[in-house]
Amino acid sequence: MVSYAARLDKFISQELGYKKRQVQLLLARGLVTLDDVICYQGDQLIGQFSKLEVEGRLLRHHTPIYLMLHKPAGIVSATVDDKHTTVLDLLPSKYCGLHIAGRLDLQSTGLLLLTNDGQWSRKITQPDTKLPKHYTVTVGNPITQEQVEGFAEGIYFAFEGLTTAPAQLSITADKSAHVILNQGRYHQIKRMFGHYSNPVLSIHRTQVGHIKLPADLAPGDYRVVSDPLHF
Repeated sequence: MVSYAARLDKFISQELGYKKRQVQLLLARGLVTLDDVICYQGDQLIGQFSKLEVEGRLLRHHTPIYLMLHKPAGIVSATVDDKHTTVLDLLPSKYCGLHIAGRLDLQSTGLLLLTNDGQWSRKITQPDTKLPKHYTVTVGNPITQEQVEGFAEGIYFAFEGLTTAPAQLSITADKSAHVILNQGRYHQIKRMFGHYSNPVLSIHRTQVGHIKLPADLAPGDYRVVSDPLHF
């Protein structure tokens, strides 16, 4: 299966086992339609969700799927795992081909996005997109103004040799805060608080871009995203 885009003639050749000349004849005779339009050019690109018919036969027609899931603690953000229940195990079998767009740690909870659209998930996870992700965080020690300022300035991670992008840390109680990240480094929130020797007790993601976790979506439940992010 083609992930994003491929030449139409090569795709037909691979799918049907036709030689180049056979494909050229099909195109010339108007027997190929792409998204319900007769296509005569073999160099035209077919996308991941294009509708393709050859000689009246539906050869390809995938529908993009965008889901939100309220991830419970103890569920692993993976498609397959030998030891733990995965987020895909919580979904009906018809969604077995989905993948995760931005993971959460094993014990972290909240909004998780799943899709079959590789380009969409890539945009969500790329640091260059700078998509805001919102978290409710509880820690073991009182949060200080020094920590607020440190998050805003960025914190140096020696292992990667980089400084994190500025993040917003808003104190909501003595030991809890609302954190907004525009990137997603490995265990970033834990490591940023760890810089101040402040252990993180829980992380709950509430929002990605404009997509918010509904208050009535129970842990373990899912819902179709009616207005997916557009890039």
